Amino acid sequence: MTDCDKLAQLVMDRCDELGKISQSDDCLDRRYLTKEHKQANGLVGGWMQDAGMQTWQDEAGNLWGRWQAADPDAPRFIMGSHLDTVPNGGQYDGMLGVITPVTLIAAMKQAGIRLPFHLDVVGFGDEEGTRFSSTLLGSRALTGQWPANWADVKDSDGISLAQALKDFGSDFASVPNAAISTDNLLGYLELHIEQGPVLEDLDLPVGVVSAIAGAKRFEFNVIGMAGHAGTVPMNLRQDALCASSEMILAIEKVAQNHGIVATVGRIQNRPNGVNVISGNTGFSLDIRSEFDDKRDVALDEILLELDAIAARRNVRIERKATHAANAVHCDAKLQSVLRKAIETQNIPVHTLFSGAGHDAMAMADICPVAMLFIRCDKGISHHPAEAIDTPDVAVSLAVLSHTLQNLS
Repeated sequence: MTDCDKLAQLVMDRCDELGKISQSDDCLDRRYLTKEHKQANGLVGGWMQDAGMQTWQDEAGNLWGRWQAADPDAPRFIMGSHLDTVPNGGQYDGMLGVITPVTLIAAMKQAGIRLPFHLDVVGFGDEEGTRFSSTLLGSRALTGQWPANWADVKDSDGISLAQALKDFGSDFASVPNAAISTDNLLGYLELHIEQGPVLEDLDLPVGVVSAIAGAKRFEFNVIGMAGHAGTVPMNLRQDALCASSEMILAIEKVAQNHGIVATVGRIQNRPNGVNVISGNTGFSLDIRSEFDDKRDVALDEILLELDAIAARRNVRIERKATHAANAVHCDAKLQSVLRKAIETQNIPVHTLFSGAGHDAMAMADICPVAMLFIRCDKGISHHPAEAIDTPDVAVSLAVLSHTLQNLS
């Protein structure tokens, strides 16, 4: 097979090129069902075709490429990740897991290697959930988990998911057709940057993922009473922003006490005037743990704390669950194949847990899943400073090549 160092540089160059497709001139921001999503599918689909793969786009906007086995009735194995980004994101999160296998397939074909199964590579249209505040939309479509009430979910511009699909050239009613058959489905493997500092701390290029944290997300709306900043005494105020601030600090404290992670990443304040008491504040909550029961105990305490703060401050609080995913444990057999592949590179094998959610979580509902993490600089992700090293990409290519040729 072609030298992995040269292939790794090609992967890096392609990540650079894909990273230029953004709806913002100031940062990388590529969201689901936008014209930039369509452009990304077109670019990566071209690379798939250059590799000799059959390509198509499913009803949910996911991009597919297939390296077909000699036997048309052969089973299928899927690799992939997502092509959307967070606002002001990095150019390796998700994208690396699509570009790398496509680049590898071209080299394996050129070397005359054949696999006894169809190898599909999927670029999911939405994993981050940035546009519609609900993650894993792309992979959930594959697993048949698209409830009808998602049609009316709206983005920040008031565009519904149903309308966005129509604008993209698809149709909400047809999305169930994107669900794939589980017959002869061998499994799913996702290459992803670690998004944490563990591998760098251990000076290791790659690691095997044992499990993925379970996560829940909520949107909270705190309703107070807007008023003049100079005329309403402090003790008579129903300040939604102050109440929300206390709630956010309570969330932090409960999370620390329970040894889980909880994040308020978005706040919206209204009317948001410099001389106006806040009348309405909305904020998000993302709460995660490797153990579902531990997470849920902490969540129950958080909800009680927020209700108590609302009552004490004479404001109302509303909440809406937007995402729920249980912890997922990776397939033991696929993990074993990955470990052996790493050993062939004379690299110590390290197994680690993923605190971040991934498309593999949804895919685990229909097939065995595995993940290979690659080291990232200082563990930084969801940020323009997100970075990986070309030699580490070369190692991941070698590991994936060995893995694919030793799946039984």
